[in-house]
Amino acid sequence: MSKKTAIVFGGSRGIGAAIVAALANDGYNVALTYVSNQPNPMPQVADATIKAYQVDIRDPKSVSDVFEKVSADFGGAPDCVVANAGINVPPGPLGQFSDEKFRDLVEVNIVGAYNILKAASANIADCGTIIGLTTSLVRFAAPGLGPYSATKAAVECLLRSMQKELAGRGVRVNGVAPGPVDTDLFRSGKDEAAVQRSAAMSPFNRVGQPEEIGAVVAFLASEKSSWIAGQIVQPNGGLV
Repeated sequence: MSKKTAIVFGGSRGIGAAIVAALANDGYNVALTYVSNQPNPMPQVADATIKAYQVDIRDPKSVSDVFEKVSADFGGAPDCVVANAGINVPPGPLGQFSDEKFRDLVEVNIVGAYNILKAASANIADCGTIIGLTTSLVRFAAPGLGPYSATKAAVECLLRSMQKELAGRGVRVNGVAPGPVDTDLFRSGKDEAAVQRSAAMSPFNRVGQPEEIGAVVAFLASEKSSWIAGQIVQPNGGLV
């Protein structure tokens, strides 16, 4: 029996890298994408083939080209697609928010996710899984984060509709909406007091670890979650 293949869009660092490792450890060969810096060194997991592809998710042709390359390199359609690629920008009140920064959020987090999910729906293997990363902030209204949260809410709408469109092929579509997670991107621009304020949002008084999110994604990609479809799973330590 040949190994299954997963594509992780935005798999070069942080949560994405943890997802790549979790899927590889669960028996997948993994294609990961990056924007500008290929992981160096590349992840190494015993018995797993892991390859990296450069892609700009804002460009639909760049996204569709990745599916063609992965199909050729791994010998068939992907069995799992993870839409993790996205950006955040410095928070700010809506009344003073930068129009340029909001457009950046929309172009990457909504248009980029749309491009990934559209290509995934056309190229995923029957009985495969599609998983999109969003945020618990869609339901935990935090001041200054409305524009970012709004882009992720749009992704959740796409995912839930897709599930009803693809169920006839046995494809399961779900979202994973973490709370604060301890990555380099999360810590960028924060002092320890800011990190602790994020930790205090959970009754466990800590932020999540990338591996905890990777484990949830791997679970949703497995047959252990065969009856979970069209759901938004929130690994957030009781934030909401």
